[in-house]
Amino acid sequence: MYLLGLGLVLLLLKWQQIGVVAGWSWWLVLAPFAGAALWWTLSDLSGLTRRRAAAREQRRQRERVERQRQALSGGHTKPPLRRG
Repeated sequence: MYLLGLGLVLLLLKWQQIGVVAGWSWWLVLAPFAGAALWWTLSDLSGLTRRRAAAREQRRQRERVERQRQALSGGHTKPPLRRG
């Protein structure tokens, strides 16, 4: 996301002919967008995106179970048994 933000700022500066960015090549101004696309591609290929999504879903599930446990017990819960 940082690369996209940087790309948008550089694009606006180049488009409005503001500062030193006005004299830069368009290739240099658009490079952060290519970097973001490359990062997302590598992230997807390495499984990082899938692992983060799975961790987020597990956290949501634990929170949901805990809320339900507290609702059923009136706010008083015992710690879950650890197996293994």
